[in-house]
Amino acid sequence: MTKRLTTVEEAQEVNRQEGVLELTLGELLDTQARHHPDNDALVYVDRGLRYTYTEFNDVCRTAAKGLMKMGIGRGEHVAIWATNVPEWVITQFATGKMGAVMVTVNTNYKVFELEYLLKQSDATTLILIDGWKDSSYTGMINELCPELAESEPGKLNSARLPMLKNIIYIGDNCPPGMFSWAQLMEMGASVPNAELEERQGSLKADDVINMQYTSGTTGFPKGVMLTHKNIVNNAIAIANCMDFTYRDRLCIPVPFFHCFGCVLGTLTCVVAGAAMVPIVSYNPVQVLEAIEKERCTAVHGVPTMFIAELSLDDFDNYDLSSLRTGIMAGSPCPIETMKQVVERMGASEITITYGQTEAAPAITMTRTNDPIELRVTTVGRNIPGVEVKIVDPETGEEVPRGVQGELCARGYNVMKGYYKLPEATHAAIDDEGWLHTGDLATMDEQGYCKITGRVKDMIIRGGENIYPREIEEFLYTHPKILDVQVVGVPDIKYGEEVIAYIRLREAEEMTPEEVKEYCQGKIARYKIPRYVQIIDEFPMTASGKIQKYKLREMAIESLGLQDAASVETA
Repeated sequence: MTKRLTTVEEAQEVNRQEGVLELTLGELLDTQARHHPDNDALVYVDRGLRYTYTEFNDVCRTAAKGLMKMGIGRGEHVAIWATNVPEWVITQFATGKMGAVMVTVNTNYKVFELEYLLKQSDATTLILIDGWKDSSYTGMINELCPELAESEPGKLNSARLPMLKNIIYIGDNCPPGMFSWAQLMEMGASVPNAELEERQGSLKADDVINMQYTSGTTGFPKGVMLTHKNIVNNAIAIANCMDFTYRDRLCIPVPFFHCFGCVLGTLTCVVAGAAMVPIVSYNPVQVLEAIEKERCTAVHGVPTMFIAELSLDDFDNYDLSSLRTGIMAGSPCPIETMKQVVERMGASEITITYGQTEAAPAITMTRTNDPIELRVTTVGRNIPGVEVKIVDPETGEEVPRGVQGELCARGYNVMKGYYKLPEATHAAIDDEGWLHTGDLATMDEQGYCKITGRVKDMIIRGGENIYPREIEEFLYTHPKILDVQVVGVPDIKYGEEVIAYIRLREAEEMTPEEVKEYCQGKIARYKIPRYVQIIDEFPMTASGKIQKYKLREMAIESLGLQDAASVETA
């Protein structure tokens, strides 16, 4: 059933009954500000920042009006390139109120990737911080748009990015050609509330409101179009599976630019009226400090994050007694890590979630009362309102319980499609509305699923999805490289690492270090091959197809990765 409601508590009950709520992000936040006005909404331990739901709603309204004052229309694309700063969350709900589509940008991106995303997404506005780690975001946007330094804010006329007009800078000392965040808020204060109410009232739950780029096996990243309905209902289902309420407080160290951060994290808090306690940039010490100081009842993370926290020398000095639940996702969870999270961190109701961006993102999830054995050996069962089936990848026919096949999902959570890529959309979602995940899985009699492999040629390194084709396309741009094949190899710390097998053009020579040097600053660090091997020919099938699994076997043998491989298959 589809129903429009005004209280989120009612919404959660509808979702438990596998219903779908018609609610926009703006309506959601207004509702929570009415029902939980004095509850903490957003807290930053390191900045001394604390907003109640009333205050958070007000600041989001002002930012929304500022974007409107800039002339940004409903459905226009606003990209944000920043770590987990407060302005990121404000932008998420401000765009949700005034109807612009927020386009998330991976904080690891370099020039090559940024140009592609901004161009393919038709972004008219970019909100950014100065930079992160060794990356200067302002330097990269000026490299792409040398006209910016001489431009009046809001009037950029870029040869390489003709759609891009507005750059909004988060921080002090705003560079030339950009609006500052403070100016955005000043502009918002001058816009009558009635204008925002009219705009927000015109939005529909089926409108696209969020776009996230996910790499594809056929080459470059694709913009996944997600609607209010997709992500609000997914967050409600997640909250239900975690038994999450307005009494909970979630530490969010995972990046906002992933669905893990901005749906399973921030949005799941808001649908429950719970407190968001983000970490600007992952640091295990800051995570434990935040949990202790804010009495967080939940914490999210990929397995490597939990491992880093548990490995701190002074781990036992932190008071984590408030912890109850959270989500571990992104890559398979080692059983010992899960046991330590339960026993040493006290998160006895920690859950496992499986999904992908195209599913907004959750498809299956364990529940807080599931036995720990199910939480380490499965990815749970379907979340409320989402259908799951396992099919034969060749025939498309559903397979019996316990038989391996491709996991498919159908429901309110399936994306509207890939932006400007109808053929890719049709390849991912069949005529009956089933999303084909590309993941191999089995399902038991109780509906619990195990992920057993991948149909798609994808690498998961520390929770980051890496598609070999994207790296291959980039390496093909090097004049010495004739052919390249990228595969994943097992790694004890990160789950998988990247290896590139390269064939050189005739009479050329190249070292692995030269390959890595070529990648520096052009593609995200996590995509740069850890290993490089120069090879004369690839193993082929009789029909001429390259056998990537043989390349992987060769790498395990030549690099001595048998121990990591045995952990992977244990």
